[in-house]
Amino acid sequence: MSGRRISDGRAVRAALTQAARERILVLDGAMGTMIQDLKLDEAGFRGARFKSHARDLKGNNDILNLSQPDAVREIHLAYFLAGADLVETNTFSSTIIAQADYGLEDAVHDLNFEGARLAREAADLAEAEDGRRRFVCGALGPTNRTASISPNVNDPGFRAVAFDELRSAYAQASRALMQGGADSIIIETIFDTLNAKAALFGVWDAFDTLGEKLPIFLSGTITDLSGRTLSGQTPAAFWNSLRHADPFAAGFNCALGARELRQHIAELSRIADTFTIAYPNAGLPNEFGLYDESPEYMAGMLGEFADAGIVNIVGGCCGTTPDHIRAFADRVAGVAPRRPPRIEPMLRLSGLEPFTLTKDIRFVNVGERTNVTGSARFRKLIKNNEFSAALDVAREQVANGAQIIDVNMDEGMLDSARAMQDFLNLIASEPDIARVPLMIDSSKFEVIEAGLKCVQGKSVVNSISLKEGEDRFIEQARIVRRFGAAVVVMAFDEKGQADTYARKVEICARAYDVLTRVVGFPPEDIIFDPNIFAVATGIEEHNNYGVDFIEAARSIRAKMPLAHISGGVSNLSFSFRGNDPVREAMHSVFLYHAISAGMDMGIVNAGALPVYEKIDPDLRLACEDVALNRRADATERLLAIAGRFKGAGTETREKDIAWRSDTIARRLEYALVNGVTDYVDADVEEARLASARPLDVIEGPLMSGMNVVGDLFGAGKCFCRKSSNRRA
Repeated sequence: MSGRRISDGRAVRAALTQAARERILVLDGAMGTMIQDLKLDEAGFRGARFKSHARDLKGNNDILNLSQPDAVREIHLAYFLAGADLVETNTFSSTIIAQADYGLEDAVHDLNFEGARLAREAADLAEAEDGRRRFVCGALGPTNRTASISPNVNDPGFRAVAFDELRSAYAQASRALMQGGADSIIIETIFDTLNAKAALFGVWDAFDTLGEKLPIFLSGTITDLSGRTLSGQTPAAFWNSLRHADPFAAGFNCALGARELRQHIAELSRIADTFTIAYPNAGLPNEFGLYDESPEYMAGMLGEFADAGIVNIVGGCCGTTPDHIRAFADRVAGVAPRRPPRIEPMLRLSGLEPFTLTKDIRFVNVGERTNVTGSARFRKLIKNNEFSAALDVAREQVANGAQIIDVNMDEGMLDSARAMQDFLNLIASEPDIARVPLMIDSSKFEVIEAGLKCVQGKSVVNSISLKEGEDRFIEQARIVRRFGAAVVVMAFDEKGQADTYARKVEICARAYDVLTRVVGFPPEDIIFDPNIFAVATGIEEHNNYGVDFIEAARSIRAKMPLAHISGGVSNLSFSFRGNDPVREAMHSVFLYHAISAGMDMGIVNAGALPVYEKIDPDLRLACEDVALNRRADATERLLAIAGRFKGAGTETREKDIAWRSDTIARRLEYALVNGVTDYVDADVEEARLASARPLDVIEGPLMSGMNVVGDLFGAGKCFCRKSSNRRA
C-alpha cells in the first residue's frame, strides 16, 4: 500500500497557531452518532474484506474505514462543510489492544492509515469548495484498559496492561496515521493520565522513526460530577502531569455536558500556557442511551465559553451532529479567541492533586520513611511482603505533614524494580496517599524507569548525576524529561562526591548548564542535592560539612534562582544514631539555617522535627555550635550533654500533658503547633460551648493558633504540619 507524503509538522503548527490567534477554531462532532444513523447490520460492518471473519464486528466503528470507506469520508466532509476547521480520524479504537476484542490486531495499520487517508480526502474536497484550509487530527483513544487501576478489586496491585504494551500499541497506530496523511495527533478521552503518558511515548517513537514531529492535542475526560478523571486526578493535577509534552492544545471532552464541563475548562484556561479545547457530549445519556441537548442549547453554552475567554477550540463529542457543529461555528464566529496566559515558572508537581512550590512555601517535607535503606521497619515489611502495613507507613508520613513521599527499594535481597512497581501500584489505589506527589528514589536508573512507568502524576526522580560522565547524564535526563518528572541532581561527578563548598557549587553549575542548554530541562524542575554529610564524627575534616552545605545552597540559589535545593537531613546526625532527641534537635537547628540560605526541600521524617524555639536552650546551642562549626570543642560539648536527652524523644514529648492545664485557647494553639490530635474533639467542643456561636471557635482560638504556626513557618522555625480529617 503506497503512503502519502507525511505532513510537515512545523508548517502545520505555524498554520494552526496563526488560525487559533485569529479566531476560535471548530472541531467536528461525533463519528459514532453519525454511524448509528447509517443503521448498518453485521454484514454492513463486515463488508467484503471481513465477510468470513470469525467474530462479530457490528459496533466496531473503526472497521468501517475498510468496509464502508465512502460512508466515513462523507461523514468527515459533512462536518467540514458544516464549519469544522478540524476533524478527527475514525480511529478511536484502532490499537492492537482495543482491536484484540474483535480479533483484528492484524488490521490495525490499515485501520489507521485508511482512517487518516479518508479524512485527508474529505479535507481536500472541502478546501477545494471554499478555499479555507482544513486540518486532520489523527485520533488515539484511551484503549479499553487502564495502567493506573486494577480491574480486580481483590488485587489492587494488578494491572491488565503495562506501560510498554501501551507505548508499542500507540507507536504503531501513530506511524500509520502519519503515513495516511494526518496533520496532527490527538490523544483524547484520557481517563488515566498514565495511559496518556504511554501514548506520548508511542507518538514520540513514531516521530523519531518517521523523522517528523506533528502538533499534539491532549484531551482528558472528567467522568462524573466529582471533577476528577476516572484514575482520580483533578484538572490541575492532570495538566501538571502532561504539560511537558508541549501540546498545541489541551482540554476536556466527552462524559459530561457543556454546563458540567465549564468549571473544569475554566480552571485549565487559567493554568495552561497553551490553547484550550472543549468538546463535550450533548448532555448526559438518557435512559435510552441517547443525548438530548440540541444544537441551539449547546451553541449557547459553548458561546458563553467563548465570550468568557476560556476556549480556543470548540467542538462536540457523543450525540453531536453536523447541525451542532454548524450552530457552534455560527455562534463563535467573530468572538475573540482566548489568549494563553504567561505562567510564572515554579516547580509544579502532582499526585491525584496538584502541588506548587510557591514563594509562600519556605520548605517542602519529603517523607523519608518509605525507604528500605533508611527505615528498618519499612525494610522488614517489604522483605516480608507485608505491603498493607508498608502502605500504613506512607499514610503516616502524609498525615504527619509530608508533601512528597520518597520511595526507595534499594536492598540487596530485593528485586528492586519489581518491589518499586508493586508498591507504587498499591499506592495508586490509596487516594489518601496518592494525592501527594512521589519521589522515585534509587541509585539504579533501571529502577527509576520502572517506577516512572507506574505513576500518572508528575513525580520527582532522585537522582541522577555526572558520576558516569556527561553522555550518560544527558541520556538519563532526557528520559526523565520525557516522563515529565522533576529531577534531583546529586553533586557528584567523575571525580567523586562534592564535599567542599567549592566542589558543590562547581558540579551543580556544570550540571545546570548541561540540563538547560543541552537537554532543555526547565530550571524550575531542577533540584540540587549538594550532599549533607555527617558532622560531629570526631574527624576534624568533617566539622565544616554543615557550613559547606549551607553556603553552597546560598550560592547555588543566587546563581540559579529558579532551581531548588534538597538533601537527606538525617545524614547530618549519623554520629548520634540511637539518640533520637539529639538527632531531631540537630535536624531542626540545621534546617533553620539552611532554609534561610535557600534550601527549600528536604528528605525528613515528617512529624519528628521539633519546633526550633521549643528545643531545650542548652541542646539548641550545642547543636548550633556543631552544625555551624562555631567552636573547636563543639563536638565534645554536644557529647557531654547528649545523654541528658536520650529517651525524651517525640513520643515522650507528646505524652507530656502538663499543657492540658492551660486555657482552652492555649491548648488549641499547642495542639496545632505540635501536631497533637488526641484531644482535638474534646477541646473544640469545649471551645464551642464557651462561645456565642460555632464560628467564633474558628475565628478565635483556632485562627490564633494557625497564626502562630504561620509565623513559625515564615521564620523557618517550624517544618512539619500534621494533618487531620477531624472537623471542628
